[in-house]
Amino acid sequence: QVQLVESGGGLVQAGGSLRLSCAASGRSFSRSAMGWFRQAPGKEREFVAAINWNSGVANDADSVKGRFTVSRDNVKNTEYLQMSSLKPEDTAVYYCAARRYYEISFERDEYEFWGQGTQVTVSS
Repeated sequence: QVQLVESGGGLVQAGGSLRLSCAASGRSFSRSAMGWFRQAPGKEREFVAAINWNSGVANDADSVKGRFTVSRDNVKNTEYLQMSSLKPEDTAVYYCAARRYYEISFERDEYEFWGQGTQVTVSS
């Protein structure tokens, strides 16, 4: 059974940092692109960042550019999201996702595997 399990969420003050992890099990994602999405209350799930299978290509949403960094460790079958200079508007449930293909996608419908989400709350 394929599982993606996020960890590292929590409550942080504005300007602080958090590092999210996504541990995959049940299959290797070393040949798969992986991504992060987030969903705030009352809003649709939106793209945050993605990284291709060999870390050669990564992309961030404009709203997090320069503050968030996506990375991965294929040996550990784990993806990370380093978040810094956090803002209250970053408050959301953050989801890890993976797709069957090498290249990244910004579209949530193109990811077949999802984690259960981890809450990130940024206080002002």
